[in-house]
Amino acid sequence: MLFKLSLSNIRKSLRDYAIYFVTLVIGVSVFYVFNAIGDQTVYMQVSENRDDIIELLTNTLSGISVFVAVLLGLIIVYANRFLMKRRNMEFALYLMLGMGKGRISAILFVETLTVGIGSIVVGLLIGIGLSQLMSVLVANFFEADMSSYSFCISNEAIIKTILYFLVMYIVVIFFNSITINHFKLIDLIRSRKKSEKIRLKNPILCILIFIVSAAVLAYAYYRVCDVDAIADSNITIYIALGIITTFFIFWSISGLFLRMIMSMKNMYYKGLNCFTFRQISSKVNTAVMSMTVICIMLFVTICTLSSAFSIKNSMNANLNELCPADFEIEYQKFSDEEKKKPIPTDIMEVYDHYGYDITEDFEEYVHFSSYMDSNFTFEKALGEHYQEAKDSSPYAMFDVPESIVKVSDYNELMKLYGREPITLQSDEFVIIGNFQTAVSIRDKYLEKGDEINIFGHTLKSKYDSCQDGFISISSQPLNAGTFIVSDDVVDESGVECDYFIGNYNADTKEGKTEIEKELKGISENVVKHMNDSGNYSINFDTKIEIAEATVGLSAMIAFIGLYIGIIFLISCAAIIALKQLSESVDNISQYEMLRKIGVEESDISKSLFRQTGIFFLMPLLLACVHSIFGMKFSMFILEIFGTGKLIESVASTSIIILLIYGIYFFVTYFCSKGIIRGKK
Repeated sequence: MLFKLSLSNIRKSLRDYAIYFVTLVIGVSVFYVFNAIGDQTVYMQVSENRDDIIELLTNTLSGISVFVAVLLGLIIVYANRFLMKRRNMEFALYLMLGMGKGRISAILFVETLTVGIGSIVVGLLIGIGLSQLMSVLVANFFEADMSSYSFCISNEAIIKTILYFLVMYIVVIFFNSITINHFKLIDLIRSRKKSEKIRLKNPILCILIFIVSAAVLAYAYYRVCDVDAIADSNITIYIALGIITTFFIFWSISGLFLRMIMSMKNMYYKGLNCFTFRQISSKVNTAVMSMTVICIMLFVTICTLSSAFSIKNSMNANLNELCPADFEIEYQKFSDEEKKKPIPTDIMEVYDHYGYDITEDFEEYVHFSSYMDSNFTFEKALGEHYQEAKDSSPYAMFDVPESIVKVSDYNELMKLYGREPITLQSDEFVIIGNFQTAVSIRDKYLEKGDEINIFGHTLKSKYDSCQDGFISISSQPLNAGTFIVSDDVVDESGVECDYFIGNYNADTKEGKTEIEKELKGISENVVKHMNDSGNYSINFDTKIEIAEATVGLSAMIAFIGLYIGIIFLISCAAIIALKQLSESVDNISQYEMLRKIGVEESDISKSLFRQTGIFFLMPLLLACVHSIFGMKFSMFILEIFGTGKLIESVASTSIIILLIYGIYFFVTYFCSKGIIRGKK
């Protein structure tokens, strides 16, 4: 009997449960998909380096899932409050018929459990299907071999999903029991009669608060986008100002919106506009805090998704540009007074000493040194402008000797890299770099045309800006500045590092991999023999290893950003949808009155569509404005990864937001339409 009554209630309240059920299903499927990645990759053939990245990704997503579960739990509790409110009259009838509160709690227990189990089953089925598509995406990101891949179901992810969501439902059942125990019959009966009065706020006060809030928000935008703000310990204050002013902007708009529309009499009195705009004003008035929270969550969603996609796209694009050679050794000798053993400064001499000819596996290579003048540091390079730079940027705090390269060596390297050479007069220098923060500092002071002194030679810059360039192969633009000077300027005793950079004498990936494996073995043997030879540093970098690490890291960032972004998007869309549905429940009598005075059902539907659309758009529009400046701040912080292809990243983010946000909008509209028509 109890089960039949619960099923009957669910069938009669399908529209009420729609948003609740959709949120649960999407949450379950997303939760499963991201927690199943580890089991999916078991059936893929990936390199050892990427396998480590996948393991790290899996562990990270598992940790994030705890936070996701808490957030989804709060949304489920919030949604359940709407369902309870919707059924106040039903609960009142139960009480009047003599049904005990314990009996009502039991009915809700069965309903919650039934809907919960149904959402888990449907969500898992969708998740299992989507996870196969995710497998293709993972394989594409990690360049994995899927020849041995088969249809995969992750038992671990299924168990984790069921356990996490069952805990959420238990929490919901607990809150339902508490709510029912506090039921009073008179309050339940009167609940439908309660309506939110539209309180017209003082327009002058609203205008003043809006202007002040907009001005403070503009200042916060300026500060978080300013380079100097990165070093400012008060950066959190500016972020807090942004959140506070968002609240007051919505508060002031809620007071101004209706008055502005009312002043436009031709618009206000046209059709149902007077009713539509008063409804919108009422919604905004009663949802200022909700709109603020939703706006901030949408802002976080946009920035998270766009930043993650931008980093991934940039890192992958940078790989071809910043890693134009197959192999690099960076060798540096340090002084060691205790061991008194001579250590070669030439990396080729080191390999020759242990019986290895490092050149035999290379089709082309460049062997050169970088130099250092202990008297020529970052401070000396900037001269009288150093203090100004130090005050404006945290990068300028590091006063280290500058790196110097002969122009002949640099041009040989550029020939290998396929880049343009440079020409210099004996009294000229050029600074190359690609780390934008450092480049912007150097550009600022190169424009002044100050001379510098290197190894006793007075030099002037050939250009009034830092030139794009680098020495070492890398996946990120990390060159903060290298000085290129004429050969006769350099003092050979000032060797800083010795470089060997080249391309393998193999055309296929398999051939290059084989050479690389052999070279790594030789290099490890050299390092082993040199352990007792003094202080030195040997760094090996290869294009294959850099590519594997880059692809893996970029994929991990993308997956984490996608996971967090989608969950945040679901959460804020669900909140605003439930708020709209709750308002529809409260305003049923008003729509009934419109029908009694002869308003067409199509006009009522148009009014509801506009209300829902504006209610969904308001927080999204302000979140988009926040995101413009938030992305500038994010791009500066994440500059080390590269921040190109921002348009493509924003486009991808827009598609995801439009898809999920759009689904919730249309589901909300049709559910609201069903509610105001009084259909079950």
